[in-house]
Amino acid sequence: MNRQDTEFMVQKIRSQYTEKTVGELDLLRELDKRVKRPVNVFSYIFGSISAIIMGCGMSLIMTDIAEKLNLGDMFIPGIIIGVVGLALAAVNYPLNKALVEGRKKKYAPEILALSEKLLLECDGGEAEC
Repeated sequence: MNRQDTEFMVQKIRSQYTEKTVGELDLLRELDKRVKRPVNVFSYIFGSISAIIMGCGMSLIMTDIAEKLNLGDMFIPGIIIGVVGLALAAVNYPLNKALVEGRKKKYAPEILALSEKLLLECDGGEAEC
């Protein structure tokens, strides 16, 4: 192993043990994640539950599960359950958009101020831009 490779390996190992400073760009990325992540998690869970409800209604209509469980004729209740699941799934996208817009309004001043500061630093000719 030559000297350059040794120095590279030493720096690589050393960087794992040194404290990393959080830069302003990292903070801006974190703020963006704070806006989007909770809404995305909610939307995925809400959409999954909606699909499961719709699937339950469909399975009551299309299979003989109700007969095997001695529930009687579940055609009409199956349709109602399926339509409820479909309606919940249809509401998911507009609900997601509304929640994202609400969170954007909440974090907008902080994100805009930080991004303006970063853009001004980039115009100054710093190397990280």
